[in-house]
Amino acid sequence: MTNLHPAFVLFAAAVLIPVFLGRWRNYMLLAAGALAVFCVYSLEPGYSLSASFMGLDLVFMNIDKLNKVFGYVFTINATIAFVFALRLTDVRQQLAALFYIGSALGAVFAGDLITLYVFWEIMAVASTFLILARQTPEAYGAGFRYVLIHLFGGLCMLLGVIMHIQTTGSTVFTTFSPDMISSWFILVGVLVNASAFPFSSWLSDSYPAATVVGGVVLSAYTTKTAVYVLLRGFPGWEILIVVGCFMAVYGIIYALLENDMRRILAYSITNQVGFMITGAGIGTAMAINGAAAHAFCHIIYKSLLWMSAGAVLAMVGRSKCTDLGGLYKTMPWTLLLGLIGALAISGVPGTSGFTSKSLIIMAAGDQHLTWVLMILEIASAGVFLHAGIKFPYFVFFAKDKGLRPPEAPANMLWAMGGLAFLCIFLGVYPDPLYSILPYEMGDFTVYKAGKVVAQLQLLTFSALAFFLLLPLLKRTDTIALEVDWFYRVGGKLFYRATDRVMNGLNTACAAMVGRAVQGFERGARRLPVAGMYLVEMFSSETPSEENRSFPIRQKSIEQDLDLGTLPIGGVLLTIILGLAVVLALCI
Repeated sequence: MTNLHPAFVLFAAAVLIPVFLGRWRNYMLLAAGALAVFCVYSLEPGYSLSASFMGLDLVFMNIDKLNKVFGYVFTINATIAFVFALRLTDVRQQLAALFYIGSALGAVFAGDLITLYVFWEIMAVASTFLILARQTPEAYGAGFRYVLIHLFGGLCMLLGVIMHIQTTGSTVFTTFSPDMISSWFILVGVLVNASAFPFSSWLSDSYPAATVVGGVVLSAYTTKTAVYVLLRGFPGWEILIVVGCFMAVYGIIYALLENDMRRILAYSITNQVGFMITGAGIGTAMAINGAAAHAFCHIIYKSLLWMSAGAVLAMVGRSKCTDLGGLYKTMPWTLLLGLIGALAISGVPGTSGFTSKSLIIMAAGDQHLTWVLMILEIASAGVFLHAGIKFPYFVFFAKDKGLRPPEAPANMLWAMGGLAFLCIFLGVYPDPLYSILPYEMGDFTVYKAGKVVAQLQLLTFSALAFFLLLPLLKRTDTIALEVDWFYRVGGKLFYRATDRVMNGLNTACAAMVGRAVQGFERGARRLPVAGMYLVEMFSSETPSEENRSFPIRQKSIEQDLDLGTLPIGGVLLTIILGLAVVLALCI
């Protein structure tokens, strides 16, 4: 069992799905998730599994502390997600989730660029089916745009990988050099998956269009796999600091403007991933530890928030804040557990968000990056505004819309309860998390009086600002324009222009060929008649005077051709002349 690839467990579970029926299938998935957690635990740092294929050295698994962090949280989150989906009967979603999570694990444990790319693309395709499974026009449109943007990112990565291998002769996945153009292509491909601006709108477009379970699963893997690749391949690239800080602020602005509760959470993913990318850009041991720890905690509390929103959607069938309110009366447990996730993402002391996000902010302070420090602090306050207060306030409180749905099913509450426990546990006692980080943390503690007081002051100010500005923050049923407007409108214009140009050329070519064929057909019909007419003119079988005109004689010859009553001499002469012409052409 030692050093068994955890992705293999999930792929095997996908193969076994037809064998199990009903609830036993869900129990099998749950067992597969738990077994995958154990497999990650059993992996020994330094272990490598490699093979040779077509002259290329492929390393399917190369274990170290960095990818084990992601392996742990990927499998733990998968197991709890299977609890949340314990009543799911849609085989398509189960298959897509297994291949999606399995390929994400394959990507983070990959030791070479070819293996990374293959799992990267499987992940993109499998996740698309979690969006399409909702079977709504919005889901089909979002899924189409999702797969297109990810295919673009994949092609950028593939181009970079090919150039890298051609230049270096090595497939090893290691730190990239900024002096090589191939590194920049790979970086663009990774940033697409990380939802970095200007590619970020695919996330807020597609995740809210997915199914209830699909949204929970999607929220954890694609962006965090991209963060892992950035931490391993691009540590210390200063441009990532700029990209990350921009994402942290950009996500807040659109989350505050948004009316749909799942789109609010989608934008907060962009915001939180911005923190992690900033950590990758700083590149110090503290920053890398902070980014990895924040990815771990983010997956936990973000899944909790998506489960809370998913439970509301499943019970009410509505997702817009303007259609919700007053749900605390009949869904108190969903509110309570979701509130813990909201406090965690806000970085309230005592929750996991505080013990992980603070590491990145401290890393910025250690490097005297004052402007980075200020932006991240402002972004932290913004997170509390949109995810910590706005989401629970407008969904569970605000104006009572008279909705009285039942509480979420027990399996959903158990799943949310497990994640809420982890949010608090890692917030109160972060040592288990710190012990698995890539670099030693020593006797580091985040609970310093000055840090705690400053964080509480920041959150208190944010809460005060929210309620003072509440009339301005009330949402209306409107749409906030995003950068996807350009490719949505531009895509339609491009499609129409391409349609007109290409189909116009096609129509013109078809008409030209048609006319040529018709002309050839007419010529082919007239040539024998003309030949016979000329032969008769010079033969002994001279037609009468009244039949000498070509139209009259043409009709007569055509009738003779149809009846097969042509004079033998004329036919022979025509054949001989025809053969002479053919021979002349050949010579």
